Amino acid sequence: QVQLVESGGGLVQPGGSLRLSCAASGVIFRFANMGWYRQAPGKQREWVATIKGVDNSNYADSVKDRFTISRDNAKSTGYLQMNALRPEDTAVYYCTLYYGGADFWGQGTQVTVSS
Repeated sequence: QVQLVESGGGLVQPGGSLRLSCAASGVIFRFANMGWYRQAPGKQREWVATIKGVDNSNYADSVKDRFTISRDNAKSTGYLQMNALRPEDTAVYYCTLYYGGADFWGQGTQVTVSS
């Protein structure tokens, strides 16, 4: 079955960087569209970024020019490089795949931006 495992979250100071990874199994990764969402405490889950194919990417306005989504099809892994992090970026980050007409979600990884 399809499994997604996120990693790379943690505690970082404002202005710092983190790279999240999303390792997929049970899919032909290159055929999947991949995205990242996040959910802050007390708020609804919100879309962060999506990548279709190799380099067709889109971003929420709140992260544009700070975050970069990418993928390595050979490793069946997607990434979210997060730079210039702000306290308001604090959330649980989830990766998602759209594959074979269905959506699949990872378990999430916590990102905390605080001094």
